[in-house]
Amino acid sequence: MTTNTHFTHLECSMTGETYEDAGLKNLSDVGKPLLARYDLDKAKGALDRDAIAARDGGFWKWRELLPVRDEANIVRLGEIDTPNIALRDTAAWAGAKAPVWAKDEGRLPTGSFKARGLALAVARAKELGAKSLAMPTNGNAGAALAAYASRAGLTSACFCPADTPEVNVREIALQGAKVWRVNGYITDCGKLVGEMKDRFGWFDVSTLKEPYRIEGKKTMGYELAAQMGWKLPDAIFYPTGGGTGLIGMWKAFDEMEKLGWIGPERPRMIAVQAEGCAPIVRAYENGEEHAEFWNGARTKAMGIRVPAAIGDFLILRAVRESGGFAISVNEDEIETARRECGHRDGLLLCPEGAATLAAQKKAIAEGRIDADASAVLFNCGSGLKYEMPDQSGSLDKDAPIDYAALAEELERA
Repeated sequence: MTTNTHFTHLECSMTGETYEDAGLKNLSDVGKPLLARYDLDKAKGALDRDAIAARDGGFWKWRELLPVRDEANIVRLGEIDTPNIALRDTAAWAGAKAPVWAKDEGRLPTGSFKARGLALAVARAKELGAKSLAMPTNGNAGAALAAYASRAGLTSACFCPADTPEVNVREIALQGAKVWRVNGYITDCGKLVGEMKDRFGWFDVSTLKEPYRIEGKKTMGYELAAQMGWKLPDAIFYPTGGGTGLIGMWKAFDEMEKLGWIGPERPRMIAVQAEGCAPIVRAYENGEEHAEFWNGARTKAMGIRVPAAIGDFLILRAVRESGGFAISVNEDEIETARRECGHRDGLLLCPEGAATLAAQKKAIAEGRIDADASAVLFNCGSGLKYEMPDQSGSLDKDAPIDYAALAEELERA
């Protein structure tokens, strides 16, 4: 069965040069990301946005606007629409007076939004004849690649920085990928994949080095619009490393307007980075189109520890065209936001998601965004995957319980 996709061709994101859909491709001839394009005029007359939104199947429900042609190549692991969690008490703590939601992508297979992009990359690679896939990863992307590749009957290899959280390394291996730790950053891991892929027959599915991960990430934009009654929020705070999701959502909004599903109004796209690794923020503040490599990158929010992004100019374009901005937050602000959201609204954010909350609080305090602006914060992965501070009390397991002493301790707490 076909997916009835309206996918037509690929286009260079820098030059606009078009490429026929004729096999596995990485970058364009000028070394820039390729974007999938669709016959939106034809799709406009054929697709009913509300009928599609009512389907089951998570992000695969948008299959007519995704590049997979044969239904048999779709790879499923129980995808759902991720919920928008209203942050009532936390929003007030951040200084917001309008509704604030956290889109909790940790509910997806493998516990992060990486499932969206890698499911599409794997399905399309399978469709085009790939047998083995490889990528650099800070953790969550590798887990998604491993799971979807195994599900599709493909082999996979992942290379991650040596300080990648242990849980990520182990889940990658447990889900079938070969995984190696590398003494360096994710950019060093990417160079290794690039140098070794021909020798070992890998197809490189690194961020924006193939055309289809962005198509999976764009479904966040379609899904969010449908969930909000086709009216988008005033602002989107997005944790930005490689920036695929921010670029993908901006692409989705453009496609939806051309389909007649939404009007020209757009959220302000706000790229959030950590102070210890903020190449996009620096480029934004300096008025530059490309971001220079960030030396000495450091942050516990591993998903946004990306010293250089191949799609830097696409991130910066989306931010500027939307009237948004790029902002960085420090490690204490990230951890404070994580704790406050957990205590106040019961939602355990990952560090990258907590960075968006910290950024919203900072942006309101600095007057960069109005307190009355509605906002969606992207919690890109399950907070359960990350190290948490021990704030528990303890009892001596070998001693009788001293109820009086315990009662006094509880009173103090």
